[in-house]
Amino acid sequence: MLKSARKEKNPEGRMPLVEHLRELRNRLLKSVAAIGVVTVVAMFFYQDIVDFLMRPVLDSVGCGGVSVSQLGDDKSGQKCAYFTVNGLLSPFTIMLKVSFMTGVVLATPVWLYQLWAFLAPGLHRNEKKYSLAFVGAGVPLFVGGAFFAYKILPTSAKVLLDFTPDGANNLLPLDDFLDLLTRMVVVFGLSFELPLVLVLLNLGGVVSGRRMLGWWRIMIMGITVFGAVATPSTDPVGMFALAGPVTVLYFGAVGVALLNDRRKGRRAAADPDFGLSDDEASRVDLTPEGVDDTEPVTASRALEPGSDADGAGNARRGGYDDAT
Repeated sequence: MLKSARKEKNPEGRMPLVEHLRELRNRLLKSVAAIGVVTVVAMFFYQDIVDFLMRPVLDSVGCGGVSVSQLGDDKSGQKCAYFTVNGLLSPFTIMLKVSFMTGVVLATPVWLYQLWAFLAPGLHRNEKKYSLAFVGAGVPLFVGGAFFAYKILPTSAKVLLDFTPDGANNLLPLDDFLDLLTRMVVVFGLSFELPLVLVLLNLGGVVSGRRMLGWWRIMIMGITVFGAVATPSTDPVGMFALAGPVTVLYFGAVGVALLNDRRKGRRAAADPDFGLSDDEASRVDLTPEGVDDTEPVTASRALEPGSDADGAGNARRGGYDDAT
């Protein structure tokens, strides 16, 4: 009852600042609750998740069965490393980090939907229909970026460990590695959302595909600089591994925007009222129509003497003569 009354009170999604803050609080609570539930579940699979995260790096730069005291170069002369856990509280904090990172990644559909649900009331009706597309495309893009960061991290580790001087051992603190992996997952996941944002701006009529295409030089430079600054590993492999796919996704978004502009142009040519928002009036054609096809007016036939109409007229005249 309260929900229906609220919809009738705010049919256009308008509400005071306090209502906006309350809505933001509710959306944040739902997102945090979803992440928390997945985090708790992930604690029961902590060992399997840690093995999954460490395995690619160990296969790339691990020392195999070599003990810590024998660390150094392996038989092929390549630098190798070993994960370590330091401190009494480190195992517990590592479990929390691993579980929380798993919760953020696996709860992506929930918090992305809550983000869109908070922004949707401020959009026009023709823009709200893209909510399912936003969530449906945003989830695989974020997960794809996270998985890409997971796959390129062993290569980055190998490049970075090659700078180790001779005679020095590489002991990799596991908590530092997980912090690096978490930052890379977040950076890559959010960076892969760039084409989705551009396509939504185009669908909402904010920016055209031709204008987006005209930005290609600035966008390539900006993506490259962003990859150099935002990549937590600060190595050239991570920088180009981030800049390359995001650039490809950018041009893919430009292609989608150009196709959408062409489609909107065809529909606008067929329907002048296409694309109008809810608060815009439709066009009214006030051009007068031609009168070439009008039929000529013919004189009515004369009344026959003795007809009903003629008798009524004579009666009226007779009454007038009597009165005079």
